[in-house]
Amino acid sequence: MDRIVFLDRDGTINVEKCYLYKPEEFEFIEGVPEAIRLLNEAGYKVAVITNQAGVARGYYAEEDVERLHRYINERLAEKGAHIDAFFYCPHHPEKGIGKYKKECGCRKPGIGMFLQAEEFFDVDKENSWMIGDKHADIEAGKNYGVRTILVRTGYGKEEERWREYDFVTRDLMSGVIDVIFRIR
Repeated sequence: MDRIVFLDRDGTINVEKCYLYKPEEFEFIEGVPEAIRLLNEAGYKVAVITNQAGVARGYYAEEDVERLHRYINERLAEKGAHIDAFFYCPHHPEKGIGKYKKECGCRKPGIGMFLQAEEFFDVDKENSWMIGDKHADIEAGKNYGVRTILVRTGYGKEEERWREYDFVTRDLMSGVIDVIFRIR
């Protein structure tokens, strides 16, 4: 079975920027490439689970999201790291336009993106994690049945009040070193 670390994208992997889709605006949070490399080396699969309401709102296209994800992996490769799969939800139930305005099971806190991941991975839920900076990330991980880590990057400091997470850490690197590697 596959041990997987599911990662939120914006505010967890990269510096939070409103509706980020341009590669030239992308910026890793300090230590993220190294943290992902450590997970790769330890045999974890790494999958991104991200809501992309900017697609639903018509700010950018799905192709822009996919281009940014390829760029992220290119940048990670420079540091000897990689993300195994990217999953994103392009829908929004209220603010979406056209075919993207809908209730769906993939938008976090729903588990649809996790179920999509099961098409690629044999998920070992007992040894897998969801890491994110928002309540919806943590709730999604809980709904799917994996342990959760809230990072204080992005919106994490404000979201800490929800206290539904299993652990809270400064950033992704401390989540990997101080929690995942100590518990496994």
